Amino acid sequence: MASPSFIFSILLLQLLFASLPSHRTLTSAADGSWQLLQKSIGISAMHMQLLRNDRVIMFDRTDFGPSNLSLPNGKCRNDPTDTALQVDCTAHSVEYDVFANKFRALTVQTDVWCSSGAIMPDGNLFQTGGFNDGERRVRVFNPCRTCDWNEIPNGLTAKRWYASNHILPDRRQIIVGGRGQFNYEFIPKNIVANKINLPFLSETNDKGIENNLYPFVFLNIDGNLFIFANNRAILFDYVNNIVVKKYPMIPGGEPRSYPSTGSPVLLPLKNLKDSAIEAEVLVCGGAPKGSYLQSLKGIFMAALDTCARIKITDPNPEWVMETMPLARDMGDMILLPNGNVLLINGAGSGTAGWEQGRDPVLSPVLYRPDNNIRSRFEVQNPTTIPRMYHSTAALLHDGRVLVGGSNPHAFYNFTGVLFPTELSLEAFSPAYLDGKFDNLRPTIIAPKSMSGIRYRKKYTIQVAINSNKVDESSMSVTMFALAFNTHSFSMNQ
Repeated sequence: MASPSFIFSILLLQLLFASLPSHRTLTSAADGSWQLLQKSIGISAMHMQLLRNDRVIMFDRTDFGPSNLSLPNGKCRNDPTDTALQVDCTAHSVEYDVFANKFRALTVQTDVWCSSGAIMPDGNLFQTGGFNDGERRVRVFNPCRTCDWNEIPNGLTAKRWYASNHILPDRRQIIVGGRGQFNYEFIPKNIVANKINLPFLSETNDKGIENNLYPFVFLNIDGNLFIFANNRAILFDYVNNIVVKKYPMIPGGEPRSYPSTGSPVLLPLKNLKDSAIEAEVLVCGGAPKGSYLQSLKGIFMAALDTCARIKITDPNPEWVMETMPLARDMGDMILLPNGNVLLINGAGSGTAGWEQGRDPVLSPVLYRPDNNIRSRFEVQNPTTIPRMYHSTAALLHDGRVLVGGSNPHAFYNFTGVLFPTELSLEAFSPAYLDGKFDNLRPTIIAPKSMSGIRYRKKYTIQVAINSNKVDESSMSVTMFALAFNTHSFSMNQ
């Protein structure tokens, strides 16, 4: 199924056509480099969404006290139901301009903490739910240079906190689960009974711990939804509210969903011309059983070092286990334009929650899904900034990975805490962006703009390459959906 918005990239020998803005490079080597983009954007990037105009929307939460970024022109948010500040003249959302490396304050009226969202087919970001007075809100952001958030009161039928969203072929979003919600609904609403029970969510709920929040939702090639929660998954026909298939439990039965917080990805679909297209899901990391309760006692169990991979299109699918070079929970898995997967951010022990994670994992890991099973992982250059609970990551149009956030404790505390509130933005550049590949990097000649691209139509893309060593058989085209990233899950990736 095609996704409503995408980055259109042409690859040559696993290289991108991107040209990068100039920022300070912290480390540089064949295995990736880091750039500090902003020392502070004034808020912590707990949620992140790239838009079609190379802007990235980020936000944290309104009940977090005053941020380090004032709203413009003396503007203030007045919310008598807010649990921290009823009158708040600081921002809790920003729009980041990728190529200008600048940001501007945005205004959210109600609490967006631990919410979800997706890009609609018209390019607008529809963001849903949150905490307290934000639980049933739908917020819309239209990509334009001066736009701000618009909020729809009671846009949701149910309260949605820690839910997951996915765009559907009929242009709606489905919103699955959330704290205390073992059901799903759609936006825009077009049916009377818009809250539909999904018993699978109650079956995967560990009492007092949960381990099934932010369920992993992917659209399968047959139009049904692959839904993973805790340690197992189903294939779900949302049109008829029928479970089509139950997948086996991950070997070992360890939880992978929030607050255990592993990370999932639907691997790239590559055999699109075959009669039977294969789709595979990879789930990596998380915290073992008991981690959450133990962390409340100050005991931080080692994170899981395993990945589980399954062909969800097989008649009799089985999970295949792999071992990562670094144990990790609260990490993010990001698809790269050459078909590889980047594992980034996270902790080596503990679990998601305030003050409940330890041992930051500073080194990303590259996963090559087409390699043999024992040669798929490669450790990359480390960052110097811990990115743990509430960290985020997103692939940019130019092939870099934007990284932000991390608040292992509550409020904007910068002193006297183990991990100070992190307001910075970084970018990780994979090795395909090394300067030695510049002469092989294609430049798009036509069309001049991708804005007119529509579904189910053919297009000719012309590229120029400044090299006499072009092997046309090595060229391929990759399309990406623009993902909403939070809590280790890139929705719609």
